[in-house]
Amino acid sequence: MDADTQAQVAFFLTGRRPSECLAAVDGLDLRPALFAGYRELTRLRYDFPLVLVGGRADGLFAQSLSGLVDGALETVAQGGEGERIRKHVLRLELEIRALAAAGVVKPFSALWDEAASRLTKTADKSFAEDLRRARAAIKFDGEVADCDTALPSRLLRHGWAAVQKQKAEAFHKDIGRLALKLSDILKADYERSDAGRSAKRLKAAVGASFGDTFDFDAMSRMLGKALPQDAFPPSRRKRICDLLDVFGRQQFFPALDAGTKPTAAKPYSFLFESCAEALQAFRDRMPMLIELVKAITVAELEIDGQYVESKHDALFEQFGANGLGQQDLARFPDYLVCVNAGQLQAVEQARLMEILSSSFPIKVLFQIDDILEAAPTGGSNLDTGVRTRQIANMAIGLNTVYVLQSSSSNLFRFRERVLRGLAYRGPALFSVFSGASAKASGLPPYLMAAAAMESRAFPAFSYDPSAGADWASRFFLEANSQPDLDWPVQSFAYENEEHQRVSEDIAFTLVDFIAGDRRYAAHFASVPRAKWNGSLIPVDESLTRERKSLPDKVPSLLMVDEGNVLHKVIVDEKLIGEARRCREMWHSLQELGGIHNSHAEKLLARERSAWEERMRQEVEAHAAQAAVVSAASAAPAAPEAASPPVEQEPERSADEAYIETPRCSTCDECTQVNKKMFAYDKNKQAYIADINAGTYAQLVEAAENCQVAVIHPGKPRNPNEPGLEELLKRAEPFL
Repeated sequence: MDADTQAQVAFFLTGRRPSECLAAVDGLDLRPALFAGYRELTRLRYDFPLVLVGGRADGLFAQSLSGLVDGALETVAQGGEGERIRKHVLRLELEIRALAAAGVVKPFSALWDEAASRLTKTADKSFAEDLRRARAAIKFDGEVADCDTALPSRLLRHGWAAVQKQKAEAFHKDIGRLALKLSDILKADYERSDAGRSAKRLKAAVGASFGDTFDFDAMSRMLGKALPQDAFPPSRRKRICDLLDVFGRQQFFPALDAGTKPTAAKPYSFLFESCAEALQAFRDRMPMLIELVKAITVAELEIDGQYVESKHDALFEQFGANGLGQQDLARFPDYLVCVNAGQLQAVEQARLMEILSSSFPIKVLFQIDDILEAAPTGGSNLDTGVRTRQIANMAIGLNTVYVLQSSSSNLFRFRERVLRGLAYRGPALFSVFSGASAKASGLPPYLMAAAAMESRAFPAFSYDPSAGADWASRFFLEANSQPDLDWPVQSFAYENEEHQRVSEDIAFTLVDFIAGDRRYAAHFASVPRAKWNGSLIPVDESLTRERKSLPDKVPSLLMVDEGNVLHKVIVDEKLIGEARRCREMWHSLQELGGIHNSHAEKLLARERSAWEERMRQEVEAHAAQAAVVSAASAAPAAPEAASPPVEQEPERSADEAYIETPRCSTCDECTQVNKKMFAYDKNKQAYIADINAGTYAQLVEAAENCQVAVIHPGKPRNPNEPGLEELLKRAEPFL
């Protein structure tokens, strides 16, 4: 081993860098080679920023700026002016993206106007007109949100508000119907009472225009005799009045007439930043919730005339929390808790697990800003999100929790799954990596979040208990890039020293993700170009090797500096060990998602082995049978009996299709092609049963599939069959 390789191996094993052979990466502003094309995200068209559309509880509640612009261009960029309009509108899109990246938080319409005013100062009249036409084609508006630290909370709150608005509308519709019918019952009772039939009341009901036309005293006496005298039970009147009072005092939804009633009860807030506070609020409000659910149930019985005091009074007196099901809780607002993993103490984590273990309609956003942190064991070992990812894994193990894990860069693609979790009847956990730790390395959060998902450091998945009874229905893993591979593989092109274009495939591993974080520069060392040699191998190749002695190959990865000059960097053994652990966790997720499932692969291997054994036994049996027939035919005739004449195999024309039936191994290949054309005799050996039952192509296919080559297709019977020229060439070896 030469001195250069020795230095590289020494760094790999110890993390110590000999200054004369290797260079430090500190100060070089290196980033993984695949990041080279993403230095200025505002110049690229991608999912962000988003427009958070108000009043939508479907997949349109969040839309991509690029998607809105593309939709407008499809409408207005037509004809001879199309290309000019497209250029003008795309220029405006870049300006809006730059404003959003700079932290400007405004509605889409305001950002559009601001960007347009900046650009039209130096543009011609057609520019402003093109923008006006494009804006008129966009029918949506809402707050603009870029992929930053605040995105997970903003998006979840926005979607949650849309779902709660739907619940409020449904609640007010139901309560309004019940209150109106209960009021009608009281009104009808009043109309039958003495006060309701009094002359004064009747006169007021008719109106002043006919006040002198009728004798209201006589009318009152007549109605008193004609109408039934059944008394309205006071207990029922009180019960209905109490129900209406409960409806008016409820604080779960804002009252529709709260603006005109200053005494209206202030509605509860359902947004929290602490699991403990959300749990306490849920428990404190439980008596009011029980009272309201009971009132709704009693009101339905009253309206239908089915309430029986002797039976129902005792029943509803005992009505409590045990009488509430998920269907009852689903009528009321869900609680949304936004917590940050960095502030999650032991007590708060215990309350989080208590929420997830319950059936409470509490949705939790568990935001993670940094997944590269020191391991609990101390030292310089890394903990690549293991502690924070354990919470999502434990939640899945409860089987009744909706679980969504995703980087913030993928939330737009997951928007419908986000809504599904917010509408789920029961607890839901949204574990989101924001990518905020990228700021320490000068990278945009979007790039760090996307890299975490790409490198399997923070894979995206969802678990929906309501989607079906099995894992195939409940678990979704396909949002990840190339989910069947250990690491996604991307093409990377660059110009070499001879100014030639070179392209190679690069696997993006956990090590590439860590390499984008300056805090862990000590785990990397730059190899001078003059010392690049065959001992440097890609990280993914190194991960497939088992080291039993001193290594002769050192894992490396390609990185680029600020000027996009290519560097080759080696890594230490600690990162390789962490990458192996990350790969194993990814394998576990793959199994849950039905990818490379070990149980299925074992079953498939067992069935394949059993099938091969059956085929071997059948071939041996047929070979033994053929040997017996051959020996019998070769035996000398007995002297006392004349040898019977040997039946000659009939001569067959090369144009005739036939099967050498005695040699058939019963492999089923021909009968699978056409069961009517090919059949088995009593010895289960194939023959041509009806040559007209199939095509010449099927004859040729059967001949090619036959394991013992006993099928001879002959010449085609139908000269007009398509593709005969090619079929005859394929048939030649079997004639």
